[in-house]
Amino acid sequence: MKIAVLVSGGGTNLQEIIDAIESERLFDVEIACVIADRSCFAIERALNHGLSVWQVERNTQLSAEIDEICIENEVDVIVMAGFLSIISAELCEKWERRIINLHPSLLPKYGGKGMFGNKVLEAVLENKEEKSGATVHYVTAGVDEGDIISQMSFEIPKNANLEWMANKLGEVEKPLLIAAIDKLSKKLFEKF
Repeated sequence: MKIAVLVSGGGTNLQEIIDAIESERLFDVEIACVIADRSCFAIERALNHGLSVWQVERNTQLSAEIDEICIENEVDVIVMAGFLSIISAELCEKWERRIINLHPSLLPKYGGKGMFGNKVLEAVLENKEEKSGATVHYVTAGVDEGDIISQMSFEIPKNANLEWMANKLGEVEKPLLIAAIDKLSKKLFEKF
């Protein structure tokens, strides 16, 4: 299965995918390209591993450019790993059930426009949730509204702060994302 990994930040989830492929925890998965919507450290990580990298402009052509790059690279599945731009409804429809996103909460809670990164974690803490986690879901035109592929949760202690939440989330996000990619890879190969 060829994947495109869409990034906007440090690329820790991209690195986890790279490591999983190199250690063969992900079998029959290849990163065909990495697409960034801004200058970020994830680009450096990708280049250090000899991956093809594109940086697209955050404008009205962003989704069309992503589509074109994915077609050129014969991509099967698009993985949004910390990608902050909203993609168009047209791209979501064209790639239906072939775009996945990793979200830092147990959807449907704390999803939607403007809910990303620390904003999600702050909202979880502010609402004194006893449990949180991460979700991998299909991307649709509705932000964070696609069907859930998998989730992983953790208990939140009473004295938890933002740093604790970020560290704990990092622990669950990575294996969850790898498991979801593996699941999709197996599903894709069942068709052949």
